[in-house]
Amino acid sequence: MGKIIFRMTAEVIGSPKEFVEKTMKKVFEKLNDDNDVKIISTKEFDSQKMENEKFWSTFSEVEVEVDNFKKVLDVCYDYTPSSLEILEPAGLTLDSDDVAEFLNDFLAKLHKYGAVMKKMQAENIYMMKKLKGEIN
Repeated sequence: MGKIIFRMTAEVIGSPKEFVEKTMKKVFEKLNDDNDVKIISTKEFDSQKMENEKFWSTFSEVEVEVDNFKKVLDVCYDYTPSSLEILEPAGLTLDSDDVAEFLNDFLAKLHKYGAVMKKMQAENIYMMKKLKGEIN
């Protein structure tokens, strides 16, 4: 298929400001250490205090080159960018095996998160009943 170039937006929200900035630097370091990823360019933005004044937010735009679509998906899973734009090639053709592998990975993650949510919901119901004195 050839090289794939994409731009992603990485975002970090948290507190204090130093933590947010340090975490963004770690994202760049980890991405840069990946031998299957070539960083073409980065555009970093200053940290901003959010409206609630408890959290800070920063984001960066990163242009990346990878060898295949699977690596694009790996970057999405590993870094969960807030947005992604494929820049090259203009007419991206996907292998059905790559699509099937992506969908199976995606479904596995959905099932995992669904199970976590169901467990948390059950624990919440139990705790609420315990607080109300309905159970000992």
